[in-house]
Formats: sequence, structure tokens, C-alpha cells
Amino acid sequence: MYSTIGRVFDLTAEKYPAKEAIYDVRRGIRWSYSEWQKEVNKLANAFLDAGVKKGDRISTYLFNTIELATAYFASAKIGAVINPINFRLKSQEVAYILNDAKPAIVLFERALQPQIDEIHSQFSEISFWFTDNEAPSYAVSYHEQVKHGDSRLEDMQITENDLYAIMYTSGTTGRPKGVLHRHRDMIEQNHVCIAAKRLTKDDRGLVAAPMFHCAELHCCFLPRVQVGGSNVILHHFEPELVLQLMEEEKITVFFGAPTMWNMMLQEKIENYDLSSLRLGLYGAAPMAPALVKLCKEKLGTDLIQAYGMTEMGPAVTFLSEDEQLTKVGSAGKVCFGHELRIVKPNESGPSEPDDILPPGEVGEIIVKGPCVMAGYFNMPEATEKALYKGWYHSGDLGFLDGDGFLFVADRVDDMIISGGENVYPREVEDVLFEHKGVLDAAVLGEPHEKWGECVTAFIVRKEAGLTEEELDEFCRTSDKLAPYKRPRKYHFVDALPRNASGKIQKFLLREKLAEQPSA
Repeated sequence: MYSTIGRVFDLTAEKYPAKEAIYDVRRGIRWSYSEWQKEVNKLANAFLDAGVKKGDRISTYLFNTIELATAYFASAKIGAVINPINFRLKSQEVAYILNDAKPAIVLFERALQPQIDEIHSQFSEISFWFTDNEAPSYAVSYHEQVKHGDSRLEDMQITENDLYAIMYTSGTTGRPKGVLHRHRDMIEQNHVCIAAKRLTKDDRGLVAAPMFHCAELHCCFLPRVQVGGSNVILHHFEPELVLQLMEEEKITVFFGAPTMWNMMLQEKIENYDLSSLRLGLYGAAPMAPALVKLCKEKLGTDLIQAYGMTEMGPAVTFLSEDEQLTKVGSAGKVCFGHELRIVKPNESGPSEPDDILPPGEVGEIIVKGPCVMAGYFNMPEATEKALYKGWYHSGDLGFLDGDGFLFVADRVDDMIISGGENVYPREVEDVLFEHKGVLDAAVLGEPHEKWGECVTAFIVRKEAGLTEEELDEFCRTSDKLAPYKRPRKYHFVDALPRNASGKIQKFLLREKLAEQPSA
């Protein structure tokens, strides 16, 4: 079996040597698969010359760059464990991950140098490689290390069961955990994504979502490489530039978190020829039904939703193009080769996998499949709890309808209990998104002396004149929201705190509420 990421890359390079493989927009570099393969091998040899051994970690603290893409495959080919770090993290957050992962090498770029400047002295055992010109005194030049490397690489005997990555969770509720994935996990994920999106060698994908996150890396970038497609790498997301590149590079497939699609819709779509775009993928966070319809109307492209989590690779379910309107609000059906159950939540410990709830009843989503993580790095108790009885316990709440479609309600921790009634923030958020003046919304529970919690909404206005009274009247007259679910308080903000995958960091909003003086 060719179930390693390095072998998958080589097979594609052997099959399509002259085909364009990758284009780094910022650097203006275009490589064929043959050219890229030589660069990957040179970097792999440079890692070996630097003393990297099988199982050692290599961290990347980079935006979307050709260096990150090359390090990804170079690490895989020598059995090193890649650790892509969120480029939005600040210095002490990066230090936490470096202390935990203990990498042999860290790759970083000029845009992120200030954070590394602050912490490098804490890590004398780490070799820092700088991917731009004029490396700081404590680092070596990435390009100098690679320049004279051998473009041939000996077979390192990597197996499908070897660890390939530590992907740190988003940290929506606190400190991130290092999720361990094997080579075979991602090859299986490839097959799921290739089939769901009908990817071919003729597809050109635009990489604008962060490559350190598994939604882009595992569901989009890597599957395109396996089929021989092309990847256009954009340093970071800029909605106007994304639309421009879609036209110029004849992009056929694109992934974006809902907030990214929303930002693109605020641009003058009619000024761009997007006829090459055949498929849009969204995930990492729910998309309000109103936004789904708007994407279809303005962009004219089919959409597929993926629901999942880092621990599963990430994709667990897909909602296909023809189901976007007939099953609006659903996350779709479980991927082939996977099992999904809705079980009764257990407050005193992990939910029991056999305590299955009937269709329509909300419970915890648990999953089993070939892409499940090997565990959390150095966290045996958390691993045992998360993988209780062989099922991954997601901590997400949802239900299955009569047709087997999954509807994700919320995180267990985010459910609001007001006056003894359960309120799922997402259903309130979906109604708020239907108001033409709402650009973004988040709903959570605020402690209340009488009701236990009251429903509170944070709103980003699309129109400056939007008022609390107008929103309250809108919710009062909605036929989709029971009176007890209606927000009792509104807070207007310039932006909502989101992590790199697009998920709202509600714990930060709770902290904001706690800082406010009581009425």
C-alpha cells in the first residue's frame, strides 16, 4: 500500500512531472511537479543534515507560503512530524506550543519575526530557520540550508502507522491540545474528500484559508496534490485579491470559512468573471441559511459543506450541492467509512456510545472512522476520555432528522439554560443573520438572577443605524423563534473574536461580559 504522504506526493510527481503543481502568488514562483519534487527532496536532505531523525518535530510558524507547502512533504518523506503553528498566535502562545511539542527546527518568516524575537532565547535546543532574506542573528537562512542540498532522497521506510503531524486544536475553550495523526489517517481523508468534491487533475484550487488548519490542509490542499491538481498559494486572505485571482488563475475549487464567504459577498462581485469556479466548500463553522442562499445567488457556484474537527482529520459529514436548499441548516450525512451517533450527554463523564437517542432529539455527537486521531500529545487522560470505548466524543450537540441528516446545535458548553428551557445559540444566530442589517452575530448565555441565564447577542452591524429595538422587533415577529429564545440584551461590536478556522471564541465574549459592571 502507498499509504504515506511522501509516497503519495512522489506518485503524483512521477505521473504529472511537467504539470504546474504550485504557484506562490506573493513570491511569483511557479513550479511543476518535477521542480517541486526536487525542492522537497533538497529540503528533506537539509533536515537530515541538520540532525533531524524520524519522529522529531518540525514546527512551521508561517503564513501560507511555498516554504510551508514544501516543508510539509519534506517532513513526511523523512518521518519527521510536522507541526504547523497558527500564525495569529502571540509570542507566549507560540512558546506554549514549542514547550509542548519540543521541535528540532522552527521555520518562521519576517512578518512573524517580532514574536520569535521575544521568545527564541527560551529555546536554546531549537534551530530557527528564517525563510526571508537577512536572517536575525539567532537564526539560520532557510534558503542557504536548502540551496546546496541533494535533489535525490533515499527511501526512509516510513509506514502508514507512523505519526505524521501534531495539529494543535483551536483553543475555543482554553489551552490548545496537540492532536496526533498518522499517515494513514490523512490518506483515508484524501479519499473521502476527492470523492465528495469529484476532484481531478484539471482542478485549480486557491489556498486562502490558513494552511496550518486541517480544513484547508487536509480537505483541500493535500487531496488536490494526490489527484495531480494545482494549488495557488495566497499568503493570507484578502477578499478582493481572492476574487481577482479566481478570475486570473481560472480557479475551479475554493474553501472558505463562512466569515470568508461573507466578506467576499461584500465586494463588487459583478466586476469579476468567476465562471471557472465550479465548487465552493465551506466548513469549520456553521453557515446561516440566509448566507448559503446569498452565495448561490451572487456567486453562481455550487456549495458543499463539511463538518468536522481536528481530531477526526477533520471531515465527518458532507452536505452536497443538491442538498443545500432542501436541507438548509444541516451539516449533511456522515462520510463513507465513518459512523456517527447522537447519544445522551453524561454530565459525570464521557457519554455512553450505546445510549443512542431517536431522530429529532438533541444529544452529543460521537464519531468513529479511519481518520480518527491517534490521541493527544502527552495527554493520556484526555485521550482516554475523548476516545472512550473507541468513539471520538466531540462535545458538540446535534440531532439526526428522519433522513439521517445531521443538524449541529452547538457545543455542549455553549448551550443556554434560561428559565429551565434549553436554548441553542445557533438557532438564534440563524434568525439574526436573516436581518439585512446584520453582518455577523454570536449568541451566548449571560448569568441572570431570575432566569439562571438570559439570551445575549453580540452583533456586528452591516448598517450603521441598526438598533436594539429594531432587532428585538425582528425576533418578536419571527416564526422561527419561540419567545423564550429571543435575546434580551444586545451588544454592538466592530468584530467578533474568531480563531483561524473561523469559529467564534465565545469564551472571550464571556470574559467581556464579566468585565462589565452589573446593572
